[in-house]
Amino acid sequence: MDAHTHLFPPEIVLDRTLHLERDPWFGELYASPNIVLVTPEDLVASMDEAGIEMSVVCGWPWRDSGLCREHNDFLAEVQRAYPDRIAWLAIVNPVAAGAAAEIERAVNLGAVGIGELNADAQGFSWERPSEIADTMNSCVQADAPVLIHCSEPAGHAYPGKGTATPDKILRFLEANRELRVVAAHWGGGLPFYELMPEVTELARNVVYDSAASTYLYRFDIFPVVERLLGAGRIVFGTDYPLLKQHAFLNKVLASGLREPALAEVLGGTAMRVFGIGHDRDDR
Repeated sequence: MDAHTHLFPPEIVLDRTLHLERDPWFGELYASPNIVLVTPEDLVASMDEAGIEMSVVCGWPWRDSGLCREHNDFLAEVQRAYPDRIAWLAIVNPVAAGAAAEIERAVNLGAVGIGELNADAQGFSWERPSEIADTMNSCVQADAPVLIHCSEPAGHAYPGKGTATPDKILRFLEANRELRVVAAHWGGGLPFYELMPEVTELARNVVYDSAASTYLYRFDIFPVVERLLGAGRIVFGTDYPLLKQHAFLNKVLASGLREPALAEVLGGTAMRVFGIGHDRDDR
């Protein structure tokens, strides 16, 4: 299971120009025509090539609530077309009016979680958790895990990196101890801080996805983090179409992870976190 992929509605795939101007974060990442946008059919073909049974498609962190709702409607349609191959996360702007109602609506439409939330893109701060408390409480009440964009405090700059560093994420986690969180991009390095007991306590409901690893870390990060935290804390995600699923998966298989850890990383943990094939009490 690839637990971190992206799809956009067909009108954006055909012509992204309007949305480049309408949403600054989208404009920063997709201004270049070399950055590919794909269709659901492209995603399924990629999955077939790679031998991936299911992908979780994330919503884009639009600042505008209307765009969020439109994207959620599109992803619900995609899931209905490919019920055994695609699951989806709903997107909301957590500081916007109506976010809680949109979470309820999206979960009723079949969303298995919320995300990918992005503070830099959507105009809120992880360091001020009270601003988004009502929205996060709605996620807890809906038993919906939340995928959040995280950033490394060191290393090279790149489009879309952002400023959601581990110190800020920890402030958010401290205020949301019951919330189940998927920290994208290896949590900006947060797993390594879990060598500190107080961080382990705050991150007890967090799992880490591997999206965009090729751009960020050597692939031996998989066995390293598994040794630190256990296989049940890692979720395989590629960030497709930013990265090719087949090539990414082959690198994970060659990373040094061994069974049964490999089975957990490549699907077991994601299925549990997102409740795919599990009862809610098993999460």
